[in-house]
Amino acid sequence: MFLRSAAGDDPVTALWVLDVDTGEERCVADPRALLVDPRDETLSAAEQARRERAREGAGGITGYATDGTGRVVAVSLAGRLFVGGLLSGGMRELPVPGPVIDPRPDPHAQRVAYIRGADLCVAELDGTSRVVAAGEGTVTWGSADFIAAEEMHRFRGYWWSPDGTQLLAARVDDAAVDRWTIADPAHPERPPTTVAYPAAGTANATTSLWLHPVDDPSPEDPRSNDPTSRNAASPIEVEWDREALPYVAVVDWSEHGLIVQVQSRDQRRAAVLDVDVASGATTIAFDDHDDAWVELVPGSPRRIADGQLLVAADRDGARRLLLEDQPITPDDLQVRAVSAASGERVVFVANPIDDATSRHIWVYADGNCRALTTAEGVHDVAVGGTTTAITSATLDGPGSVVTVTDGTGGSATIRSLAERPTIEPHVTIFNSGPRAVATAVLLPRHHDGGPLPVLLDPYGGPHALRVQRTADAFVASQWFADQGFAVVVADGRGTPGRGSEWERAVLDDLATPPLDDQIDALLGAAERHPELDLTRVAIRGWSFGGYLAALAVLRRPDVFHAAIAGAPVTEWRLYDTHYTERYLGDPTTQPEVYDGSSLLPLADRLERPLLLIHGLADDNVVAAHTLQLSSALLAAGHPHEVLPLVGVSHMTPQDVVAENLLLHQLGFLRRSLGVGDVPTT
Repeated sequence: MFLRSAAGDDPVTALWVLDVDTGEERCVADPRALLVDPRDETLSAAEQARRERAREGAGGITGYATDGTGRVVAVSLAGRLFVGGLLSGGMRELPVPGPVIDPRPDPHAQRVAYIRGADLCVAELDGTSRVVAAGEGTVTWGSADFIAAEEMHRFRGYWWSPDGTQLLAARVDDAAVDRWTIADPAHPERPPTTVAYPAAGTANATTSLWLHPVDDPSPEDPRSNDPTSRNAASPIEVEWDREALPYVAVVDWSEHGLIVQVQSRDQRRAAVLDVDVASGATTIAFDDHDDAWVELVPGSPRRIADGQLLVAADRDGARRLLLEDQPITPDDLQVRAVSAASGERVVFVANPIDDATSRHIWVYADGNCRALTTAEGVHDVAVGGTTTAITSATLDGPGSVVTVTDGTGGSATIRSLAERPTIEPHVTIFNSGPRAVATAVLLPRHHDGGPLPVLLDPYGGPHALRVQRTADAFVASQWFADQGFAVVVADGRGTPGRGSEWERAVLDDLATPPLDDQIDALLGAAERHPELDLTRVAIRGWSFGGYLAALAVLRRPDVFHAAIAGAPVTEWRLYDTHYTERYLGDPTTQPEVYDGSSLLPLADRLERPLLLIHGLADDNVVAAHTLQLSSALLAAGHPHEVLPLVGVSHMTPQDVVAENLLLHQLGFLRRSLGVGDVPTT
């Protein structure tokens, strides 16, 4: 099962099924057949927020869920609920009150649970529905809170029991969270949007977990006649020390039982809890501590064969898989995610600890680890039963190839309908400086060998990499190179994949290590490519990369001569709790750490051209970041440029916005560095 749009310029995705034996592809849910015009679908505010958290820029069917055997599928479109058979084909609407978000069939395809506003609901397949848990005021049921979705990659807030008789639901109360307003200055007649935003050092939403029975107990149910048991028809609260461990990071409910991973506010402790689904009582199955922070790893923890606990944790300087607290992966391999675990076979994503430019699929079985992919590139995997789908992207060409095997020798490739970029990157990747910073250099494809102004094009912060052995990673960078620049991309300390010490180098200082490593990469690139003109160096970036770009011209104007800062975090006290406190701690107890990483105290040092870009609808890095820095720069008497993007969030998915934004940046760079026009190829 997979999602695919009809063409590279079509943002509307449909649900398809591939028969691995025959290679036949069949569309089972087409938004254009289910809606009048899916491009005009109206999304609820909650659905817009969900897509923003997931960085989902497509339309149509952006997610789907099935029962345990993959027979019945449920999707939401324009707030309406559709269900259908994957084998028989054909989708039909269940006429339930909406708008519907995150529909999920139970494991036995008897009913569908979904979110409607603040409520958790269940619909029968005949269309009748009922509310399982009703939200009220500041309380919601079954949805992920802002922090869980934005920082923990937990996008859901309810889970079916394996037998389909219970739902575990998150109860979220954000009454204590500060309210921020996001207005649209281009439309003053529209009321501002109010969001609950937990900034560093302030209150988070309160999350608890409750077990809800879906069916009333039958007379044969022993609980119905047990006077010592709770009312079987009443929800049961999952009990743990929520004051010490307030964050709910992971929930996994399988035939081996229900486990929950919870985390302390300072993130130095994370515990895995076994949950008694009859009473809600918990016991600690695994308790992890780290003097810096405990990293959350996608797909971990989970119980596998014979109920053994599988956890990814930092040990011996690397992120390793532990089975019943014993490492099963080597200490020279950095585990990035756990994809599947069936029986004693574990499929996971990892890279060598000294090289994060490629990412491979590994399998642990029979006491040994072996790689399923070996070609340099970025590989991802999805597993269901004996069927495995591996997505591979390399430097050999644009796009990716999805190869599906069924475990019995059958194999097929999912057709790609993507357009082929007219720009094919020509990139050189190497390590720079004493810390072996992964560095990529792109030159104009028709370079005559003369001196070139330099553009650094980093992200450079936690949880994201830019120097990857895939052509798609460098298309925009090559476009800038073809306009007459030497483009340098680097992943320094704090970025993922290079081991525990590398990631934790930014503890209490998000500024110095990332910036120093960008400079090392620049100097390393100049040694290899003497055509780089170090008297004309610019830097551009978005989000953390925008922060890094502004930091570069403020701290090191001797190296950087112009900067473009897109959606930058300028003051870490304005960013969210879980991300910021992981690296900088509590601003109320160590304000000097926040001051040391803030851009605002550096405003009086600007002496180079700086372009600030920010979407006014951004609810992740709010526009106040750019506006406060601009105000400080103006107060210090330093000219700069600000480009507000009306109606744009932290993403810029609109085609016209994205294209013209690149052209605007190109014009700024040419003016700032004195670069003439170069014919576009």
